[in-house]
Amino acid sequence: MKSTFLFILLFVSGIRVFSQQLSISGKITDENNKPIPFASIYVKNTTKGVSANSEGAYELQISPGSYELQYKALGYGQQSQRVQLTGNQVINIALKTETYQLKAVSIHAGGEDPAYAIIRKAIKKRKTYLNEVNAYTCDIYIKGLQKLLAAPKKFLLFDVQKATSEAGLDSNRTGIVYLSESESKYSFIRPNKVHEVQVSSKVSGSNKAFSFNRASDMAVNFYENFENWEGLSNRPLVSPIADNALFYYNYKWMGISVENGETINKIKVSPKRAHDPCFEGYIYILDDSWRLSALQLYLTKKANINFVDTLKVNQQFYPVSNKAWMPATIKFEFTGGLFGFKVGGYYISIYKNYDLNPSFEKTNFAEVLRIEKGVSKDSAFWNQERPIPLTDEEKTDYQKKDILAKKHESKLYLDSLDKANNKVKPLDVLLTGVNTRNRYKKESYHYDGLLGSLLYNTVEGFAINYGASYSKLVDTIDNRYLILNGKVRYGFSNHLLNGTVGAAIPLKRFTLSLTGGSDVTDLNNQQPISTLLNSLYSLFEKQNYQKLYQKQFVSASLSGRITGGWKASASAEWANRKWLPNSSNYSFFDPANRIFTSNNPLIPTQDVPLFPENQSFKINLRTSYDFSDKYETYPSGRRYLPSKYPTIGLNYTKGIKSLFGSDVDYDLLSADISKSNIDMGFYGKTSFFAGAGKFLNANKLFYPDFKHFDGNQILAYTPGINRFLLLDYYNFSTPDKYVEAHLEHNFSGFITNKIPIIRKFKLQEIVDVNYLYTPTLKNYTELGFGLQYLNIRAMYGVSYNSGNKVNSAFRLGISL
Repeated sequence: MKSTFLFILLFVSGIRVFSQQLSISGKITDENNKPIPFASIYVKNTTKGVSANSEGAYELQISPGSYELQYKALGYGQQSQRVQLTGNQVINIALKTETYQLKAVSIHAGGEDPAYAIIRKAIKKRKTYLNEVNAYTCDIYIKGLQKLLAAPKKFLLFDVQKATSEAGLDSNRTGIVYLSESESKYSFIRPNKVHEVQVSSKVSGSNKAFSFNRASDMAVNFYENFENWEGLSNRPLVSPIADNALFYYNYKWMGISVENGETINKIKVSPKRAHDPCFEGYIYILDDSWRLSALQLYLTKKANINFVDTLKVNQQFYPVSNKAWMPATIKFEFTGGLFGFKVGGYYISIYKNYDLNPSFEKTNFAEVLRIEKGVSKDSAFWNQERPIPLTDEEKTDYQKKDILAKKHESKLYLDSLDKANNKVKPLDVLLTGVNTRNRYKKESYHYDGLLGSLLYNTVEGFAINYGASYSKLVDTIDNRYLILNGKVRYGFSNHLLNGTVGAAIPLKRFTLSLTGGSDVTDLNNQQPISTLLNSLYSLFEKQNYQKLYQKQFVSASLSGRITGGWKASASAEWANRKWLPNSSNYSFFDPANRIFTSNNPLIPTQDVPLFPENQSFKINLRTSYDFSDKYETYPSGRRYLPSKYPTIGLNYTKGIKSLFGSDVDYDLLSADISKSNIDMGFYGKTSFFAGAGKFLNANKLFYPDFKHFDGNQILAYTPGINRFLLLDYYNFSTPDKYVEAHLEHNFSGFITNKIPIIRKFKLQEIVDVNYLYTPTLKNYTELGFGLQYLNIRAMYGVSYNSGNKVNSAFRLGISL
């Protein structure tokens, strides 16, 4: 299901019958007259079928004629029904609980359960069935439902009662949160080429939106050794018939049943160790061929899954040809809760119209997914297409939210919503800032909060850096905005007034950015320490890490995607640059009689200029390529997908002397290669970055023109693929050549999951190695070790230079 669990899918529907077709409908129950949810109904010897809904009701639309219908559900015996269809019929079916016969098997004391012999044969055939179909096409129907089962009236400062009422839920804050359904045409070529076209969609509460259902998100294949469900599990989940499954699973043979002339073995599976990334439940294996016919598995918190408490996955196969069995249905069902909220729901996909010998002349497999405008269909369409009937609750949800959708799309409602939300509150003015929005015109304004605009540094003293911005949606196809912004900055100690204005203008596939004015900015263009943290350290710890200079400038840049995985940018900047001395030594505290360092990082004890005032005109060219031509097409435009290969980049910066009075004359050429989250299976994921560069010409340049690195000298930092843990912010910037490399491995709980009590925290083990070479620094190396929970990590780092220990410290990383 992968990332499907990180997003909530919305579905809508209605039922109507083709005038030229007839209907067979009814209810499927068990022996006690209780409904059997999502039972399957198929026309024998075809792939035409439907599914019952969560209340056991079904409806099959079919032409007049004679048919044999097969009714089946996991755990129940299959039942066949002959039908001579001349008019609409109601057929109610009661399925009996499946009984599994035990063969006459001799098991000696301490002997092995018969299931193991069957499993070994299934494992041996795993690759055969994984690769038996080289290509296919099919039609896929996907439906999903998510319900809020419980919720508090308020959560922190958020009014849950009001929000759920506006969303159409009941007064107890319960009901359907999202409901959606879609149909897709799906094409596949081994090993991993897919092309999906969503042809119809309906989303409850929106008359225009398309569903975010994806067949690839619903796809599971237990013939693979592992299931990588990103977000749901930090670790790959082991298939019960993986090559090494016998190391992870216990098996128990439950007996056999016969269905359509096939003998089916029912086998109970359970983890050998309670907290391994394994499933529990039952798998059904055909005798003689040793292939899967169905599975009924589940995961609980014991497997250290995220977001949900319990996840059930049911999959059924059926023969599409004499040699191949393909998925007929896949269903995920889940429950979960956090902070007083409890949710539950399901996603189900139904597969039909398989073609195992397709022709792909016009299929573009670089395009993984296509959703065009107009896929949203009305109830009349879904009445004749829907293979799963709606429940009364779902019908009510569609009807009620369709009315709400029309109301929410009206200008009157949008204006009233803006009027209510655009009210200026004193706390907004002080803290978060003021946001005003005109939804009908698709434009918004933002004004910074006053307290958030305050800062302190030893160069300006207390200062205010107040900004405002305007944005307007100008390209509804590609969802691109015109953005205008500006800010004013004033230092109360050095009395310097600065201000900048800027604009980002979308131009087809590119963005033109224009900026100009005067600003006080970091000497290190990587901005390694935030203004907020520097203010806190200066005021409370009397440590002024950030070093600044004044820049009066005009710049322009053009950036965008050339094609596929090829991106490029070009920029030009003229600037007058002036070093600034300290003008304040104020601090709330005076720990250990510390004194502030100068604003010259190379001579911290003397406030002497780091460089003379100068003018600079430079151009920068950057290009990168990630070797991926795969993309998804939405009504809003294309979204390119990352490659499994590293991204390479090339950068050239030219400082041009004399042009516009420029004093600089240099050429810097650099290259880099990087890749994040390389899958290492059970052993986690690896990320790396490596870069090297050289000033080909260094006739005239100043400290701001040096090559700077993303160092860190304080407790809190933001983790990044090319960040150092302990490197000084400024001392090792270079006007010469350099080589830097970063390697990070996340073991994803491989070690901590084996430790009782600790495993409950779902911690991930992190190892960092960072390296830097410059002619003055030589061989600088950092080793870091730590643990991560969600987006927070605690690290301990040690640094060395040419084998000699330089520093060691703890670091707290927070990814926002």
